[in-house]
Amino acid sequence: MTFREDFLQLVWKFQYFTKSNLLTSSGDELKIIQVGFHNLGEGPDFRDAVIEVGGVIFHGHVEVHRLASEWKQHAHGENPAYNSVVLHVVWENDREVFRNDGTPMPTLELKGLIFLDVWRNYEQLLDYKADLPCAHGLNTVAEIVRFSALEKALVERLQQKSSGILKIVRATTDDWEETAYRWLFTCFGFKVNSQAMSELSAKVPYKLLLKHRDNLSTLEAILIGTAGLLPAESEEPYVQHLIREYVFLKKKYQLESSMNRQYWKFMGVRPSNFPTVRIAQLAAILSQAPSLLRSVMQDSKDFSGFKKLLKVKPSDYWQFHYNFGKPSPRQATSGISTTVVELLVINYVIPLWFAYGRYFEEPDWQERCFDLLQEVPAENNHIIRRFQSYGWSTANAFDTQGMIGLYNYYCLPKKCLQCKIAQTLIKSGSK
Repeated sequence: MTFREDFLQLVWKFQYFTKSNLLTSSGDELKIIQVGFHNLGEGPDFRDAVIEVGGVIFHGHVEVHRLASEWKQHAHGENPAYNSVVLHVVWENDREVFRNDGTPMPTLELKGLIFLDVWRNYEQLLDYKADLPCAHGLNTVAEIVRFSALEKALVERLQQKSSGILKIVRATTDDWEETAYRWLFTCFGFKVNSQAMSELSAKVPYKLLLKHRDNLSTLEAILIGTAGLLPAESEEPYVQHLIREYVFLKKKYQLESSMNRQYWKFMGVRPSNFPTVRIAQLAAILSQAPSLLRSVMQDSKDFSGFKKLLKVKPSDYWQFHYNFGKPSPRQATSGISTTVVELLVINYVIPLWFAYGRYFEEPDWQERCFDLLQEVPAENNHIIRRFQSYGWSTANAFDTQGMIGLYNYYCLPKKCLQCKIAQTLIKSGSK
């Protein structure tokens, strides 16, 4: 039989094996009092277990391997973190394992003990060669189990995103106003230019832009000029004005040197997503928000509120240009589209709320995130369509963000047995 080590971990975690008259490999009577807590980080697989061997109770950790010889292959005997292991659980005890003091390690061999229905379900319902290993059993899993798996994956996704925001908080010496500003720029890069946008926001302090909030062209001049996207000269009056403004303000505020134009990506990018257009849209948002942080954290509480904040029109020039000196034959943009607003709520607002809740230890923000996600329409991408093709429908962004988390954190790396869906599929019916 072929299986992975995480299968044995699942068998131990849920005790899917015969436990009557258990003996260690050396013949001592074994009783399992507590299986321990599954450790997904470094160190032994299960912590704080309690077992009884030969009438003596031991408190410690449990390590799981397919073969007992893997203990030595992984150099656990040389790692102090494994000194407190009180039981070695293996499929096959192919060699004796010793503690640091030279005494034999109590070992439980599972070969012949695992419930047959668990084996059968594992082999029939999980196909690790498929992109969704549990696909052909997915529609048999209860909706409440799938919801629980989505919620767990969604929280993990938000924790990962919010960790990036908390790094900005530390870099700005706990300045949440500056953090909200920098995170907005990062999200406006839409992956292809996110790093460049992040660097641009770090070069231009938010407090400086607030001084000129009532003058949209000044905001454009500072941002586009610092981005290195202003031409050296132009025949267009508006562009000439931007150049003069930037030259003057750069000297006045001793702004950092402008970025290199080559750092920005235009090739292969849709014109509506050109960095010039996105920066102009950012300037429009900043011009309408007296306090970005207050607008995001207090003034806007639902999806309609964020539409008002984010669905803005750039200056007249950018309504008929995607780049400098190249007028569009038809209107380039009338403002930020509803689709982009939805993406910004998902990728900018929600992680910012979640990070804020983590930082100030206010769990209510997590519930606010969930509520807002259920107001946002479901996304449509290749990951979502994979799940939908197997009968899993989506109602809103809560579902789709959870699916993306499931796919990236569990399906792709084949960590299926850490997912409640797969655990349910192979669950034993035996007692």
